[in-house]
Amino acid sequence: MRKKVIAGNWKMNKTNAEAVEMLTELKELVKGIDNVGIIIGAPFTALSDAVKAVKGSNIAIAAENVYPKDSGAYTGEVSPAMLKAIGVEYVILGHSERREYFKESDEFINEKVKAVLAAGMLPILCIGEKLEERESGKTGEVTETQIRGGLKDLTAEEAKKVIVAYEPVWAIGTGKTATPEMAQETHRQVRDVLVSMFGNETAEEMIIQYGGSMKPDNAVELLAQKDIDGGLIGGASLKASSFAEIVVAGK
Repeated sequence: MRKKVIAGNWKMNKTNAEAVEMLTELKELVKGIDNVGIIIGAPFTALSDAVKAVKGSNIAIAAENVYPKDSGAYTGEVSPAMLKAIGVEYVILGHSERREYFKESDEFINEKVKAVLAAGMLPILCIGEKLEERESGKTGEVTETQIRGGLKDLTAEEAKKVIVAYEPVWAIGTGKTATPEMAQETHRQVRDVLVSMFGNETAEEMIIQYGGSMKPDNAVELLAQKDIDGGLIGGASLKASSFAEIVVAGK
């Protein structure tokens, strides 16, 4: 049985002090919950202090992006080796905002997935369709293209280490949420693609999170679906209390 994994994505929010304050509060709220994976994605500037703040707890820290080279003349970028050295365990890749605002391609995201794995960290690969793509019936086509592109040339053993986060772009920060049945249907389609790429055994082990405005009041129903293995939480991850409620819903 797959373990539920609840990950927060703070995006461009929280100073170091704010990050430490929130994580200190969160640690107490989720103490002793060992059957749910708990991850917080913090901005680069807060990562080192965030790792120190959660040391010895059941919370892991994720970076929100990475550049797929170990070092070099890439001004302003951060390498996998740098993240690994400070204790980061996960990296969020291919978020719809990276795809839209920074024009990241599936090929570039695939480079990042491989670089993160090579550095001994775990990728959270985001996929998802825009509103016009859903309305024109292209959800399956878009998500399959992104999965195949993002996981290209990975072995089954490598694929098992990747968390896939399905985030319908039309439901991010809009307050709109796919119904549990709609979300489950797409998660099933995603798992079917993973079966075709890596085989049934690997696909059944892989965690597929839902990332479209999951909140305390809808988390239980969403997480009850067969192929929804957790959540990638945006706004509700900025407060310890609301994020902890979602973690508890995953128990």
